[in-house]
Amino acid sequence: MRLAPTSAKEVVLRLAVQIFGTLTTASAAGPTEMRFTNLTRANEIGANSYLLKIGGKNVLLDCGMHPRFEGVAATPDLSILPEDLEAAIVTHSHLDHAGALPVLRRLHPAARVFLTTPTARLNDVLLHNSVNVMHRRHEANANTPRALYTHRDADQAARVWQEVPLGQPWSIEGERLAEHGEEPVSFELAHAGHILGSAGVLLHERTTGRRLFYTGDVNFEDQTIARAARFPESGVDTLVIECTRGDYERPPEFRRVDEELRFGTALAAALERGAVLIPVFALGKSQEVLAMLLRFVELGLLAPRTPLFIGGLSTRITELHDSFAGTGEFHVKHGDLLRRLQPGKLMGAEAMAHVPRAGCIYALSSGMMTEGTLSHTFARKMVGNERHSIFFVGYADPISAAGRLKTTPPGGMVEFGPDLPPQELRCKIEKFDFSAHAQRETIRAYIHRLAPSRVLLVHGDRPALDWFAAAVASDLPRAEVIIPEPRRTYDV
Repeated sequence: MRLAPTSAKEVVLRLAVQIFGTLTTASAAGPTEMRFTNLTRANEIGANSYLLKIGGKNVLLDCGMHPRFEGVAATPDLSILPEDLEAAIVTHSHLDHAGALPVLRRLHPAARVFLTTPTARLNDVLLHNSVNVMHRRHEANANTPRALYTHRDADQAARVWQEVPLGQPWSIEGERLAEHGEEPVSFELAHAGHILGSAGVLLHERTTGRRLFYTGDVNFEDQTIARAARFPESGVDTLVIECTRGDYERPPEFRRVDEELRFGTALAAALERGAVLIPVFALGKSQEVLAMLLRFVELGLLAPRTPLFIGGLSTRITELHDSFAGTGEFHVKHGDLLRRLQPGKLMGAEAMAHVPRAGCIYALSSGMMTEGTLSHTFARKMVGNERHSIFFVGYADPISAAGRLKTTPPGGMVEFGPDLPPQELRCKIEKFDFSAHAQRETIRAYIHRLAPSRVLLVHGDRPALDWFAAAVASDLPRAEVIIPEPRRTYDV
């Protein structure tokens, strides 16, 4: 079914009524009222965190850290949180959803934190790595704020984590329930298909029977490793949904299997000329790329033992990934990726001194080419050599180094950072669509099927949020559509 957009004028009028008509102050809510507060500092993809007042309980949904900012500016506005915060529910372990958990622990030591077992294992690695990154940035630039938390803080935060399985009702007090309705407020987690351990959150308020569903980051299609999301298809009154790819229209003829074949064929050709850099996120994208490379070897697109290098963090995350292989979250069993591919590990001074070699694949983090990361360093080494190639395989913030490089024309000048000289783009740039976020068409179709009475649009840049606001207003004219403004509270 093709879903028609609505007019710009209608969207503006509708949003004006919906947004400002539902805006409230952050006063206390009664036991049967439900209120939603956006704790982010801007409408964008950053430090995701949302406060829900439901059934007299205060529940935090995610507690992330913005990858582009430093110090307190990188965190959600946690000063808004009430003293009686009951719990936090973390959808997955990407730092923009979980990176500020040690800060939350200091402010609200009694609040429980619920998450899946894979998310807990991954958080333990990523939060400690975040401490190391913050320390390195401060040592490199004294004007950079000191680390927001220490290794001890990260360990302390983990003490209040409670691991819960998918598809099982739980009380906010941390008790397993036989069914929803036994407690004033209950919740359960649903497989989100984004990365290992990712989950959406369904909250149920007993007195009124209302149900709110928060998707976190979601993918409704199978990836190389992860299975597609399995979300509720009915019975949701209020939907809080991510909008990451709202400003990207995927070609209607797109098929992932064709994209993988295009990637493998282009990779083989590029290795004949020189080295290939694949900027990846250490968690999720790195393992997806490794699984694709293994498949290319099995298909004969790549020679066995093609030289492959990854970073130290990607190695640790892949070890964890391998330990969960074969579970229900995986589309195909991709265990022993490290043993079967035997990648080299680049770290520290050795990585900085390494000269990219023809015929080698460098799958290095970060995916955004954040300054000081391996992918940022190697891109600067390779961008001026016409023999080398840089392959982008997912989303990059338009103002990040990766985003700027993706849009620079051949022969143009690339800005890698404010303190670095521009470099001429002479290497070959290729772009492939393996995003772990759902395509806007699949999100739109899900909202239409679910038909909630209220939709809150989060986790997107302004053009993405506006596209979804127009689409949902057209598809569900009786639904209330809200783009929650930062640090504002809404009656839902």
